[in-house]
Amino acid sequence: MKYGLFTMPQHPPERGLAEGHEWDLQVLRWADGYGFNEAWIGEHHTCPWEPHPSPDLLIAQAIRETKNIRLGPGGFLLPFHHPAELANRLAMLDHMSGGRINFGVAASSLATDWAMFNVDGASGQNRDMTREALDIILKLWSETEPFEYVGKFWTVRLPEAMFDGMLKPHIKPVQQPHPPIGVAGLSKKSDTLKLAGERGYLPMSLNLNVNYLTAHWQTVEESAAAVGRVAHRSDWRLAREVFVAETDAEAERLALKGMMGRMSRDYILRIFEIFKFTDYLKHSPEVADSDVTPEYLAKHNWLIGSPTTVARKIEELYDQLGGFGCLLALGYDYIDQPEAWRNSMELLAREVMPKLRHLVPVESRAKPRRAVG
Repeated sequence: MKYGLFTMPQHPPERGLAEGHEWDLQVLRWADGYGFNEAWIGEHHTCPWEPHPSPDLLIAQAIRETKNIRLGPGGFLLPFHHPAELANRLAMLDHMSGGRINFGVAASSLATDWAMFNVDGASGQNRDMTREALDIILKLWSETEPFEYVGKFWTVRLPEAMFDGMLKPHIKPVQQPHPPIGVAGLSKKSDTLKLAGERGYLPMSLNLNVNYLTAHWQTVEESAAAVGRVAHRSDWRLAREVFVAETDAEAERLALKGMMGRMSRDYILRIFEIFKFTDYLKHSPEVADSDVTPEYLAKHNWLIGSPTTVARKIEELYDQLGGFGCLLALGYDYIDQPEAWRNSMELLAREVMPKLRHLVPVESRAKPRRAVG
């Protein structure tokens, strides 16, 4: 099993933007040093708790200060970017990194972000724009002959060479046919997870209960089978709260009394309540919404404890789901307790993950229903 990071990035509203950015960069340095396989950085524009609007700025700096870890947006909010400009920027990042870039794709779920960019997310326009933008980006990366793409939201051209070839399109990614593409999903029938199944992208599930996560994989598997593909559990990324300390009691204290607990209490649980998503976090539908607290999450959802305890919890989750390929530890702002967070990352890498080397996901059991046309 692989392991990595998924960071929104999350910071308390009082944290300065530059200070938060420097913390995220330090965490990426640690992750690279401890052998984390990958890191995904989110994009938001109107959320003070998730305040980074440009994951590529953080990635561009981290490329120069890391050696092995794969880096990527988790993901770029495609409705808010011109696809031609983004295609060139991603390709340039791929060159700068020597081919260490992943390409995370997202449709955006914040109403205030939609309002800022005049996107009608309530009608699903954001999802339509995401599919169209991705199609354009992939076409720009793959085609060599001039073309015109006339879409619903963008018209993009790959122009002919001019002036004896001195001016011409020339920017393609290092990784061919393109960097690995990852898509995150929330709902049981997530449109982005359907996209992952249909096209063989890396599906990423957030920190939800086992029933929702099982439905996520079913959506990926069925969508793949419908177009003649086979979904691979080794591609499935699972984002989860992780905190490792020398003892269970110490890990619980650092998680609940630190930023993980505060973020859950003051932001995440409040947002889930507003969006009526609290059921996504419950281990049983009989649990009252008022009982879903940080303490409840620590007991039922979070992977916290000593190395032995966390390894056991990961394996139990793995067995409940039928297997997954990569655990992504959610990033939190522990600027006030940096050694506790660094120690948690080190224990995860050096004492937890070696206990899980025997976990190798089996192939999908779903059979393709027709050949790819």
